[in-house]
Amino acid sequence: MDRARQTVDSALDLIKKGVEKEREKSNELCKMRTAHNWVDYRSVSVQDDETNSFFWRAHTVTILVFLVCCLFYVGLIEDPITDGDFNFKRGLLAALFFWVFLGMTIMPDGPFIRPHPALWRFAFTISIVYQLLLIVMLFQTPSDARKLVKHIDSSLGEPIPEKDYGGSCLIYDPSQPEDPYHNLKDKFDVFIFAHLFGYWCKTLIFRDWWLSTVISVMFEFLEYSLEHQLPNFSECWWDHWILDVLICNLGGTILGLFTLRYLKMKTYNWRGLWIIPTYRGKIKRIMAQFSPHSWIEFTWNPLSSLERWLAVIGIIVMFLITELNTFYLKYVFWLTPEHWLNFVRLFFMLLWGAVCLRETFQVLDDPECTKLGRQSFVLALIIFTEFLICVKFAWPTITKPIPQSIVIWWILGFVAVAIYTLIKFVLFKPTKLPEPEKEHIRVSPIHGTSRGTMFAYDPPHRNLDDQEEILEVLKQEQESKKLQ
Repeated sequence: MDRARQTVDSALDLIKKGVEKEREKSNELCKMRTAHNWVDYRSVSVQDDETNSFFWRAHTVTILVFLVCCLFYVGLIEDPITDGDFNFKRGLLAALFFWVFLGMTIMPDGPFIRPHPALWRFAFTISIVYQLLLIVMLFQTPSDARKLVKHIDSSLGEPIPEKDYGGSCLIYDPSQPEDPYHNLKDKFDVFIFAHLFGYWCKTLIFRDWWLSTVISVMFEFLEYSLEHQLPNFSECWWDHWILDVLICNLGGTILGLFTLRYLKMKTYNWRGLWIIPTYRGKIKRIMAQFSPHSWIEFTWNPLSSLERWLAVIGIIVMFLITELNTFYLKYVFWLTPEHWLNFVRLFFMLLWGAVCLRETFQVLDDPECTKLGRQSFVLALIIFTEFLICVKFAWPTITKPIPQSIVIWWILGFVAVAIYTLIKFVLFKPTKLPEPEKEHIRVSPIHGTSRGTMFAYDPPHRNLDDQEEILEVLKQEQESKKLQ
């Protein structure tokens, strides 16, 4: 009988220890509010070089003198030109030039400082210029907007045929024995490498393979859904899922994962260029200038809370709209896919997107970051304005009736996401563990010095009954000292 009682007691002790252990884990989870240690991040200096070198100073006075001299030359020294159209164009370019130089000089730094903060300030000023140009375009008619684009490139403004990537989907065409694989060869063009490089960059700026894969698959569904509007979206099934998703997009994502692993494992301990004694070390330091100054791993955790779930969905939707804007802008402005304006836009979208995702992650993860970043604000305006231009200029194309089967599938998808969100975050929402409170019991002058110093007693995790027991013990100690 005694042995059975001892067995039960030992089992109860094990259960109590297990409960206490889980309680300690829960308390620790309550404290872990962020995926990244932002306190240490803010405490570390972001000075890139140990010496205040020439390349890292602002040179505001030098820039001011240079800009004033340019204005002085144009206003008083240069011979006036009577061509009003030429003067207007040159004045507009000069105004943009002054704005970009001014922004690169006085704009605050963003989250990135490599290879130089001026590059990211330049990208931010260009985003503002681009947004202003988009607003101007939004107030035009389609024909007038195309005439404005001709001022950038005189070869623009002419209608171009849309290329259809569909047609015959036979990989081996026996009807043409001289070249039976012509359908496959026709799909291999420069955009194969563009897909690969694009998803390598997306994986780097997302720092997450899951988001890149979701966007890759979702965009193929969008192409299926919108091929009745743009012939460019019409592709063979193997072009959609094998060539695009499995080879190009997945290949770029895998390369991005290897790059992320390297950047994560790399040691970020910088020395000034002038401190390094050898030429080989200086060359390696110059090359390393084009790598990140430090590394933050993006842990999005979309299922951790409703806020993060909706934020990640919003990020995916914004990126998909950006991808669609690329194709519809080419359609409404009559741009060929190979035109340099497309690549310039995509290059700056890459820079803006990298900063935007970095700012967005900090808003979601850092409790002390309560406002959206500057670049995120401007980029959201850009995406929305581009979307409005596409809808306004391509209204007859946008309003083409969507096939009923496509509508049904999208409705089912939206309903499935809504039901999952309701079940996951409303009906069966994650257990919100109470955050451990820190009691601050002041005891004086029992454990104080002869001068009556206040002593703060902070038990780690105590409830109200524990506090009463502590006070009772302290009273008993006080009475015993009086008797002594």
